[in-house]
Amino acid sequence: MFIAVASLAMMAATAPSADAVGTGRKDFTKCLSAQVQPALDAKKSTGDFQASIKKACATQEAAFRAAIVAQDKGDKMSDSASASDADDQISEYVDKITSEYEESSRPG
Repeated sequence: MFIAVASLAMMAATAPSADAVGTGRKDFTKCLSAQVQPALDAKKSTGDFQASIKKACATQEAAFRAAIVAQDKGDKMSDSASASDADDQISEYVDKITSEYEESSRPG
């Protein structure tokens, strides 16, 4: 659990917290991290863990997505490129916490 929280916290710390993307990233990673221990305690499968973080962190994910898209559009990116960038960034955090969950849930 500590590894997952520390890794996500370090990833979140790379963005300035004063901007919307940084705030969105921080809130999203905080929510993801908060889901790990309860899922470990409940011995959820990886699929169930992924479903639970999707549901529990939907609001934070949407805010993070909106902030990324707004920033990208401000940088003159197309709608499709902005959406793709948001998808990629969100997937990176979800994949990271899922991998760390899988490692933490292994016996021994």
